[in-house]
Amino acid sequence: MKQYMLSVHGVEGAPAPAPETMQKMYEDVGAFNAQLQADGAWVFGGGLHPADTASVVNYNDGELLTTDGPFAETKEHLGGFWVIRAVDLDSALQLAAAASEACQSPVEVRPFQDEPE
Repeated sequence: MKQYMLSVHGVEGAPAPAPETMQKMYEDVGAFNAQLQADGAWVFGGGLHPADTASVVNYNDGELLTTDGPFAETKEHLGGFWVIRAVDLDSALQLAAAASEACQSPVEVRPFQDEPE
């Protein structure tokens, strides 16, 4: 089986969902995670703190530079992700649809590169 990353993106400054909506999202994502695990599709997943908590480390030509903030200067940031196993892209897309419904956000699907032989 191939591995895919399902990534959830949020928009900086967007209004936060109401507390009852957030609670439902947590419950639905928990149920989705449990189903992934039961089906053997789960590899790893988790939510991330806001992008302003990020640090960027760049080692280049013998010099180390560490800066605060996200790498990309954009209003859209990675909010969380899953790494899953799926037979093919169509299966991964079906799982992403369930993930999107659970977290009430768009979910990007990207395959991992094949390991060199």
